[in-house]
Amino acid sequence: MAGGPDRYYADASTERLFTGATIITFVRTIITIAIAVWAAHEASLTWIVIGLVTYWVGDSIDGEWARWRDCETRMGAVIDMMCDRLSCGVLYVGLIWLQPGGWISDEPMRWIGIPVAIYLFEFMVIDMYLSLAFLAWPIRSPNYFHVIDRRIYVWNWSRVGKAANSGAFAVILLVSGWVWLGTLIAIGLLVLKCVSLRWLLQLGLPVPDKVAVA
Repeated sequence: MAGGPDRYYADASTERLFTGATIITFVRTIITIAIAVWAAHEASLTWIVIGLVTYWVGDSIDGEWARWRDCETRMGAVIDMMCDRLSCGVLYVGLIWLQPGGWISDEPMRWIGIPVAIYLFEFMVIDMYLSLAFLAWPIRSPNYFHVIDRRIYVWNWSRVGKAANSGAFAVILLVSGWVWLGTLIAIGLLVLKCVSLRWLLQLGLPVPDKVAVA
């Protein structure tokens, strides 16, 4: 497996659709969607939680596999982003459908759509734009954005940043059952992403040179 700074940068000769990592991505996404459909059929919060865990664990495995087997590609990074948002979307829509209570407060979260809508807007729109921005530079994925701007990387794609941006919202919302707390967290994440977006726009996206078209 390649190491050091050289591994941060993309290699056009290695770009391909199907790698071990992308296959894991496709499989974990299909399983997650199937679980979400079953959760809706059974009106089961337990299955929603199982789906979220499947999504989070699968997202970790495909990334670790890509690094371990040195098969990270820009194509795979984009596929991973798309599948993350598909998985996240179906599961959180399921939460709105069920209006579950939390483990601390078992009262139904009748206004759960508010924090979920804020979170989905942040994750599926602003965060998607931020994540795709890596394509403007010759790096393999957002995981190496620290070579472009460390501040944006730490807030968004470091291990702590990823955990805070993905799992924290759902875990705290489901454990507490407090819609107001989930709303505050979702707004906090939205602000974080907007600040990151401002930094990115200040940084500017490089425009590639013209190439000859056959």
